[in-house]
Amino acid sequence: MDQLLQHCLNALMLGGTYALLGIGLTLIFGIMKVVNFTHGELYAFGAYAMYALVTPLGMNFFLALVMAMVLGAALGAVIEMLLLNRLRGADIDTTMLVMIGAWIAMQNTEQLVWSGVAQSIPNPFAAEPLVIGPLSVSWIRLFVFAVAIALIAATYVLVNRTKLGKAMRATFQDRDTAALMGVRIDRIHTATFALGSGLAAAAGALLGPVFVVQPTMGDLAAAKAFAIVILGGLGSVPGATIGGFILAFAEEFGSSYISSGYRDAMGFLLIIVILLVKPTGLFAQKERIG
Repeated sequence: MDQLLQHCLNALMLGGTYALLGIGLTLIFGIMKVVNFTHGELYAFGAYAMYALVTPLGMNFFLALVMAMVLGAALGAVIEMLLLNRLRGADIDTTMLVMIGAWIAMQNTEQLVWSGVAQSIPNPFAAEPLVIGPLSVSWIRLFVFAVAIALIAATYVLVNRTKLGKAMRATFQDRDTAALMGVRIDRIHTATFALGSGLAAAAGALLGPVFVVQPTMGDLAAAKAFAIVILGGLGSVPGATIGGFILAFAEEFGSSYISSGYRDAMGFLLIIVILLVKPTGLFAQKERIG
């Protein structure tokens, strides 16, 4: 029982960052109808931004975390304005090819700048874990979980309780009608891509100090983000949140009770089973973001 509770705790700590990845992608995919192949690289960018700010520049860890999120959102806005804005109305094949090209260019740039050597990010938390009875968890993982939950809550409030969120939901439901009602679709697209990119960068900045930073780290993160969106149902922020936690639990229990070598495979096997039963995902909501 103690081991079971420890695995649950481990999965819970990881699920928050998975949810951030899924939420960012479901917003972009749902509102803009863009398959964002750069999502994983924006995750890697957040981790490298965190590394650059903390290690070479010596910035305060917590300030660096905020800056990494802001820089990720800014990079997302630049990608949208330079690439996607020019492709408005283009067929999906063209858009996908451009985004795949951007993904490859970003990954190779990271490798050129930082080399292929894995980097670690120092953190200010104590090395000794917090021990509560039979359970133990590192302080950095507790911090990551708390920040992830705060960002998820803030995103939910933004989407459901603000004027920008109302415009985003209107654009998702019917962009032509939203445009007739005065919504600036181009601005909503830029804001949406920036928000989704900022959340992906936040996930990278949070997990960078927990694991290591390397140029190819975004590949698996992107695959998991797509899996979470499919699992939770397109257009559902709560669905992406719950999907992130489901994936984390599947990986944790699969690696613990079957084989650690199948950690990443277990989550995708679960998704296949769920989609066979419910092809639209667990929490699909027709014509709704929120």
